[in-house]
Amino acid sequence: MEDIEEIRSKLGLVQIYTGNGKGKSTAAFGLGFRAAGRGLNVLVLQFLKPAVGYGEQVSCGRFENITLFSMGLDHFVSKKPKQEDIDAAREALAKSCELMNTGKYDVVILDEAVNAVRLNLLTDTELIEALKARPPHVEVVLTGRGITPALEEYADLVTEMKLVKHPYDKGIQARVGIEY
Repeated sequence: MEDIEEIRSKLGLVQIYTGNGKGKSTAAFGLGFRAAGRGLNVLVLQFLKPAVGYGEQVSCGRFENITLFSMGLDHFVSKKPKQEDIDAAREALAKSCELMNTGKYDVVILDEAVNAVRLNLLTDTELIEALKARPPHVEVVLTGRGITPALEEYADLVTEMKLVKHPYDKGIQARVGIEY
């Protein structure tokens, strides 16, 4: 197995999981768990999800080297966000900048950050500037629907999840341990 410093020397890219299909956050958390398993320190900051015990929040608590902050409010953000939603997203971005720059984290997952841009809670310019300010070894993963051309251009990897079929179409609701 490679030594931890050798692993860290190969980090520093920006990845985005986007699209209308299921699995964006799941893929990001899978990457985070893989990184933690290799001894890397992982920060997860959820922009739109409150700390209510989603499965990924529970799972992160089982790893010593994963730190999770859920910065979402207790309601769904609509297409016409309230000022409190904008303030919460800006606070989440500020917190992510502060923590990314501590030097403590190797991998940073900004869950739903792309949605925060799509919902006009942040601009893509603000998000990109935050990413540019991070230490060069910090790998960042962004998730969310509605990637902008500027984010696509800035990222090193973009994966689009395409919806083909979903159980919701049959009336099957979200299931504990699978969707949340």
